Amino acid sequence: MTNLKCSLDILNECIPVFEMLKDKQRQQILVYLTEKGQLTVNEIVELSNLSRPAISHHLKLLLQSELVSFEKIGTQRIYRAELQTSILRLRDLIDALQRDLTNSLSHDLTEKN
Repeated sequence: MTNLKCSLDILNECIPVFEMLKDKQRQQILVYLTEKGQLTVNEIVELSNLSRPAISHHLKLLLQSELVSFEKIGTQRIYRAELQTSILRLRDLIDALQRDLTNSLSHDLTEKN
């Protein structure tokens, strides 16, 4: 597999993360969860200016993309941010792009000499 193909594959793996993070409300929910450690839907509603259904919708999307998880305690779901996997994917993307850039610059210098 070429370096460029590898970078494109990694970039495609990161697209769901970028899709989730492009929304300001989801960004804010992730910040709340990161700062507080864990929160219920009602606690997130109190912190934000969003309705309970809107928070639930965003949490559902964040769950599907594995950026948050929950634990059910009684009748409540306690949500927490789960960023490790996404951070590792993004680091892999940065590493691949840096490698491609270094290879490209080396190739350009070789051609000029």
